[in-house]
Amino acid sequence: MALEPFDAIDVIAAKRDGGAVPEPELRWFVDAFDRGVVTDAQMAAFAMSVRFNGMGRDEIRVLTSAIIDSGERMDLSGLGRPTVDKHSTGGVGDKITLPLAPLVASFGVAVPQLSGRGLGHTGGTLDKLESIPGWRAELTSAEIRERLRDNGAVVCAAGSGLAPADKRLYALRDVTGTVESIPLLASSIMSKKLAEGPDALVLDVKFGSGAFMTDPDLSRELAETMVSLGEDSGVRTVALLTDMSAPLGRTIGNANEVREAVEVLAGGGPADVVELTLALAREMLDLAGLPDADPAAALRDGRAMDAWRAMIRGQGGDPDAALPAPRESHTVRSERSGVLTGLDAKAFGVSAWRLGAGRSRPDDAVAHAAGIDLHRVVGDAVAAGDALFTLHADDAARFPRALASLEGAWRIDDAAAGGRPPRVAARIDANGFAPALSRPADTALPFPSGTE
Repeated sequence: MALEPFDAIDVIAAKRDGGAVPEPELRWFVDAFDRGVVTDAQMAAFAMSVRFNGMGRDEIRVLTSAIIDSGERMDLSGLGRPTVDKHSTGGVGDKITLPLAPLVASFGVAVPQLSGRGLGHTGGTLDKLESIPGWRAELTSAEIRERLRDNGAVVCAAGSGLAPADKRLYALRDVTGTVESIPLLASSIMSKKLAEGPDALVLDVKFGSGAFMTDPDLSRELAETMVSLGEDSGVRTVALLTDMSAPLGRTIGNANEVREAVEVLAGGGPADVVELTLALAREMLDLAGLPDADPAAALRDGRAMDAWRAMIRGQGGDPDAALPAPRESHTVRSERSGVLTGLDAKAFGVSAWRLGAGRSRPDDAVAHAAGIDLHRVVGDAVAAGDALFTLHADDAARFPRALASLEGAWRIDDAAAGGRPPRVAARIDANGFAPALSRPADTALPFPSGTE
């Protein structure tokens, strides 16, 4: 048995004492963990040390690169198209990938969206698309390249060969209270994204009650860390900080979110879904070298819808097939008149999960027809007796617990203060942070004003 060049205890102690781990030792540590030389207990101790002492920018770059090197890298060269990916940190009603990928692809850009499934109160893109009869998430690397070459957009499951060390490390973080560590979280997200081999990357980093990082300042720190990681790795990267205090759009679930995405592709849909889809599309098209492209026009004239239909057919789905319908529904109505001033995103996400739209464990099945339709959103006037939202499930026995999670989750006042704020709060690129220019002057920013 060959003698290892470094000692795991020395690496752990360096980080425990607040020092930086030199690049050779850190690369060895990740590789040795992947080979089973570094034990789970040792990696857990290292992760906790990072949680308390952080990592420098170069350390995070090295950690991310080492995780990528534990597996394969996708080769997307030779497609004849610029390649731009998008990643969202997840939220409630976040169906943006569905209209965004074909919209950007309609301009000749390759969009490789390797996505995941939902767990808990946040939904999964693959679960939504699996509502479409025949559609399949599992593609080989050759099929991904073929679909990108022919259709421009692919939304599929990430293969097991991408960043395998991250899967083991995440499992340890999940049971040791270190998931929220920004260096570890950033390296986890970016290792998989960079392993896909895109030319550029746009990040949708959310804050608010329905987001993974609820605090705006922590979301900003995560976004800045990931932008730096992308740029340091030679991938042009931009992040938008977006508000997930209320559910996105008017649907929460799987099949109903697909219906809403198709509405957007047809030139309609909720204003906030359109707003965020276009904001992300403009960033992606700009990074692809198309700064003058007009994504709103592609929604109006049918190009985006054509790209959607081609994308769905390319993965075995029938874009014209009927989507699953729920067996049972229950509508909640307003007890007073006024203005809807609050919808707690996390509470509605938990409620949809209890209806069967999400899962508690990775191997649980989801009910594709389960979910919630919102009849009123923040800023809407309501009258006593108006329908506020409708719960959908395959079993009416799920309604009581779903309703219990919504107690106190919405607020109706006599008048609204300032209206609904835009979804996009700020933008971060290699040059720094800037509040979104479209935000109304009378709406308080969750971040310090001005650029940095």
